[in-house]
Amino acid sequence: MGLVELSDEEHAIHGPRLSRYSRNWAWYLGYHWTHRREHGESQLTFNYVQALADFIADFSFTRGVHFKSAKEYAHIVPALLNRVWEVDNDKPSVLAEMAQQGGVSGDVFVKVAYDPEWNDTAGNWHPGRVRILPLNSSHCFPEWHPHDRGRLIRFKLKYRFFATSLEGTRQVMTYTEIITDDVIEEFVDDQLIDSRPNPLGVIPVVHIPNVFVSGSPWGQSDIESIISLNREYNEKATEVSDIIGYHAAPITVVTGAKVSNLQRGAKNVWGGLPPDANVYNLENGVDLAGPLAYLELLKRSMHEMTGVPETALGQMQPISNTSGVALAIQYQPAMQKYARKKRTYTTGLVRINELVLRTLFLFEPETLTYDPTMDGIIQDGQPTRVDPRDPLLYQTECSWPPPLPVDALIKLNEVQMMLMLGLESKRGALHSMGEEFPDEKMAEIFDELKQDAIEKGALDMLNAQIASAIVSVTGVLPQGDGPPEPLTATTSESAGSGPAMPPLPKQPDVLAGLEEKLTNQIVTTAYGSKIPQRRNPDNDNA
Repeated sequence: MGLVELSDEEHAIHGPRLSRYSRNWAWYLGYHWTHRREHGESQLTFNYVQALADFIADFSFTRGVHFKSAKEYAHIVPALLNRVWEVDNDKPSVLAEMAQQGGVSGDVFVKVAYDPEWNDTAGNWHPGRVRILPLNSSHCFPEWHPHDRGRLIRFKLKYRFFATSLEGTRQVMTYTEIITDDVIEEFVDDQLIDSRPNPLGVIPVVHIPNVFVSGSPWGQSDIESIISLNREYNEKATEVSDIIGYHAAPITVVTGAKVSNLQRGAKNVWGGLPPDANVYNLENGVDLAGPLAYLELLKRSMHEMTGVPETALGQMQPISNTSGVALAIQYQPAMQKYARKKRTYTTGLVRINELVLRTLFLFEPETLTYDPTMDGIIQDGQPTRVDPRDPLLYQTECSWPPPLPVDALIKLNEVQMMLMLGLESKRGALHSMGEEFPDEKMAEIFDELKQDAIEKGALDMLNAQIASAIVSVTGVLPQGDGPPEPLTATTSESAGSGPAMPPLPKQPDVLAGLEEKLTNQIVTTAYGSKIPQRRNPDNDNA
């Protein structure tokens, strides 16, 4: 997390921010500096900064985020976003890195770029992909519009890296990338190595403040308020340790006798001491209850500052079937912190999705056309090809699953009651249960029900034929029932149930064709009339 060399103007603008980043990361990584280090004395390190920051990040992002688009493009956009986040990138890792960067430094910078397809040295082909790259905040130098903090007009990425010189020695070089709406320039040690137009037309970098600060474009970290408390805790814990260590090996005081004549060590007996001699151990006259209570006060203050319950870091607590509402009340400070982060990160993720779609449509224009093998299920009124100029195409929503555990049975009972009252649809119920693609799940359920019906029909056909075979051989109806007879006018009149039923109307050709196709499918399932396939190992073309 070292700082790069800055110009006077950059140092005046970004110097305090980068110093704060450096201090926060030093404490998060456990690089705690105190005056005791200078004298070589031991220093206890209780890194509550890292533990609390990791808990907040995991609490907010462990369940992930689901994305939804406008209904007109629900058959294309969700599948494309799922491909970029899940296939081109590792979504959990990207979200975890964003959460860690924002929780420690207070600001998240994410760059969207495109990697073209390429072949490796073994001849394997790798397809193009859209990359979502969280950047190191201390390497980012944004420049916003003077009257619009949400609009970037210039972005500089600057950091050091190791390289090998022509002489074979290792040297440190500085990489700089300057991006505007029109051009992208790259420098190495202030020497221009590449300059090209910006094909996207906008700066492909998104800034997400961890927690909004009124009147400032920068965000606030989760650990800013507890660094001083953690430093005080470590210093006082070290002093208590010194007291315990001082009295764990007590000092022996001898008066009226020569110490050189006494043998030191355990299980030794001293005799022949002068009558006025006195030997005793220096006792511990310090009451540690006060220092330990002070340490507990500091630890409780760190939990209160961050909104993390004291039981969240592994303390024993009774197990019960506490409802989600009760858990939300118990974790209310953490839920409030989660709600604040959710507001800021939702805005940033929507902007990232917009850049992802624009990049994908620019470098892979075939994704503008609906692909039934890759995209979702198309509905009536949805276009087969989208217009990249339509702003509605880039409007997405973020759905955050609840961070607290939810009893599945309670949730199912709630969803079932909503369905019975007609207040929820099946697709909405699937979405509330955490299903990211309810349309595909509904189609999967329908296909399974259809296959079950066909298999049931095939089984009924087999049962009817078996019953008929039993009757023809034995003349005895199985179980006294036998197969049902088809309903005709003769059977209706003979049953004495009134006038004969009219013959069934002739079905249209379309319905007859569908019935014939369904009958063939049932027969195939029942009797396996499809010719079995096998491979001939002696055939070279097999």
